[in-house]
Amino acid sequence: MTNTPQSAPGSAEDIFARAPLLTDGRLYRLVRLPAPAIIAGAGLLAEVGTPFSALIVDEGEVTLVLPQEDWEQFSVRLPDIEQGGLYRLITFDAALEPSLTGFLARVGDVLARAGVPLLALSAFTRDHVLVPEGRFQAAWDALRAAQQPGSVP
Repeated sequence: MTNTPQSAPGSAEDIFARAPLLTDGRLYRLVRLPAPAIIAGAGLLAEVGTPFSALIVDEGEVTLVLPQEDWEQFSVRLPDIEQGGLYRLITFDAALEPSLTGFLARVGDVLARAGVPLLALSAFTRDHVLVPEGRFQAAWDALRAAQQPGSVP
């Protein structure tokens, strides 16, 4: 009988192992706008009003993540856009404390071992990753396998 180390309850590893994975089956578009287009980007997201979208602003650019069908409808309204590829969403449906360390490191390690790039987005209590559309199944399978008892951390 081998002794498998157990992670402490509430540790990143324990929470990762128990976090239900959710996906919505939708395609998402990553879009880059110039920094001055923040108002246009925020206005577009306000109109979209779908359950998953994101607006990230830094000093050099505005990034939008929105469902592809909404992007197709609204893209003509935004000047100077740069489109990224299509992505699928995976949500870790667990309440994560802001003081938790290592959760996304574990996710990133699993996906890196599977050869899947990721874009990580954190909400107040839940983490989400976007993975390229064509690598979604590999990502999903790798994460599910890593959640099984006895999987190698």
